[in-house]
Amino acid sequence: MTEPSRKGAAVGRRIGIGLMYGFWKPRVLGAWRVPATGPVILAVNHAHNIDGPMLMGTAPRPVHFLIKKEAFVGPLGAFLEGIGQLKVDRDSTDRAAIGSALAVLEHGGVLGIFPEGTRGEGDFASLRAGLAYFAVRSGAPIVPVAVLGSTDAPGRLVKGLPRLRSRVDVVFGDPFEAGDGSGRRTRKALDEATFRIQERLTDHLKNARRLTGR
Repeated sequence: MTEPSRKGAAVGRRIGIGLMYGFWKPRVLGAWRVPATGPVILAVNHAHNIDGPMLMGTAPRPVHFLIKKEAFVGPLGAFLEGIGQLKVDRDSTDRAAIGSALAVLEHGGVLGIFPEGTRGEGDFASLRAGLAYFAVRSGAPIVPVAVLGSTDAPGRLVKGLPRLRSRVDVVFGDPFEAGDGSGRRTRKALDEATFRIQERLTDHLKNARRLTGR
């Protein structure tokens, strides 16, 4: 398995810090909950176009995100690959993307996933099985992350983005194990893990909204 560039992801983190703190006002809560070393999966709700870059700029460690292949077009595609991000075909079993994601975890890195698969309500109501597979297969803990920022406030210049210089809350939750301890990777085991993950992510989002008043 080929590991995406760690140095590239570190550069991406620095770029994310500059852009996100330059255009918005991130308020980061609970970043200390992300394990300082070892493999970890950040499971992020997805309601805004800036959710990925926002996590890259606010997470305490460099993140390799699984990003839809449609984003890897022209210069942007080369840039995303250069900063260690992973291209994935969401309409098929993308073995190359799976191998690269597992390599990130195998080498003790941070994998970022939008478990809902695409931008929507950002409420974790519909989860794909990929998150459970990576968590059970690697044994890496999952850290739930809620990105909360209004996209319907006045002064918004671009659809799907919070208003410039507005506050965006990024709330990290407690890490948890997705598996049941048996090491099973059967379809039934993954379905059960997906159910457990959805419960934990939904609870975290509710707590994050209470905490931030969003």
